[in-house]
Amino acid sequence: MQHPTSFSLPSTIITGAGASEKVGEQAKRLGATKALIITDPGIAKLGYAADIANNLKNSGIPSSTFSNVTPDPTLQNVTDGLQQYTDESCDIIVSIGGGSSIDCGKGIAMRLTNEGEFSDYMGVDRIPNPGVPHIAIPTTAGTGSEVTKVTVITDTERNVKMMLSSPCLLASVALVDPLLTLTTPLHLTAAVGVDALTHAIEAYISKQAQPLTDVLALKAIRLISGSLRQAWADGDNIPARTDMMLGATIAGMAFSNSSVALVHGMSRPIGAYFHIHHGLSNAVLLLDVMEFSVVGAPERFADIAQAMGEITDGLSFMQQADAAISAVERLINDIQMPRLGEIGIDEVKFEEVVNQMALDAIASGSPANNPRQASQEEIVSLYKKCFSTRSQ
Repeated sequence: MQHPTSFSLPSTIITGAGASEKVGEQAKRLGATKALIITDPGIAKLGYAADIANNLKNSGIPSSTFSNVTPDPTLQNVTDGLQQYTDESCDIIVSIGGGSSIDCGKGIAMRLTNEGEFSDYMGVDRIPNPGVPHIAIPTTAGTGSEVTKVTVITDTERNVKMMLSSPCLLASVALVDPLLTLTTPLHLTAAVGVDALTHAIEAYISKQAQPLTDVLALKAIRLISGSLRQAWADGDNIPARTDMMLGATIAGMAFSNSSVALVHGMSRPIGAYFHIHHGLSNAVLLLDVMEFSVVGAPERFADIAQAMGEITDGLSFMQQADAAISAVERLINDIQMPRLGEIGIDEVKFEEVVNQMALDAIASGSPANNPRQASQEEIVSLYKKCFSTRSQ
């Protein structure tokens, strides 16, 4: 029997080439009089934030820009952005960038309407009040943060990634424009692309999966697996970039409502201890965690294989499930994704903190959604396996 489930999304989602040009129109509809644009130095340098400011200005809405968001945004980023919002008398947030900028925007929007410490709201459904109006504009096809009810903010003093999940974090509007991804470097295209695939896979195998998220997750897997190679090989391939952007957004819709699982639980400590980009840390874990998890839900992995275009006629569920793992391995190899031990992590420090990383992963709650449960010892073993080099 299907028990009641909830499904939350931003009230307005606009997709397609040129969607970002709707920002002024949407901000005006939301009653904005001055916007704080949240972005990172790279996006500011590309001129995207200035384009957004000009669009807002043409709609009669002045703006101020906070462009100091760091990869994997910090509590200090939120504090600084909050101060600028107040000092500039803003009444709407427009975040443009990857997941870091959008997550930072969510954190600022939430803090403006909820008192206390940021850490008070860690966990699921602990935020009482919706944030101020927020328009989210992604520039990478990866996190899906523009449509999720999740934000992850790093407390650098405690080396903890604080995960908050609540419908109160949803953006008011998501503007999903694939043209903004054309400048994404190929190595980042690969990392965020596998991150998006991870979102879709974990949404589908999660113990909290539901009929609505199943449909979205499988569609996202089809889009991403069918276009990531092309987008990586030719960054100007607009059809591939469009499918990747749509796939990442749909994957975000899915995992935001079914939760993620072991990969994400293990990736957050990597980011907290070694300051590795969230998308990359997910990407380097995916394959080995799939191999560990497959026995818990072979029929679900079989569906993933079919969604990735594998020929599964005449195969058992376990053979079909193994085909999903092989398909992911070929994709990862084709786009030259590195291993965990190849992304600049100091091995001595890794060995020192790996046991605590496993505890932190379990404490995040995400591994509890995995189809195969993992003990601390098994997670440590997985970390070490991921750190080794897989023969090509």
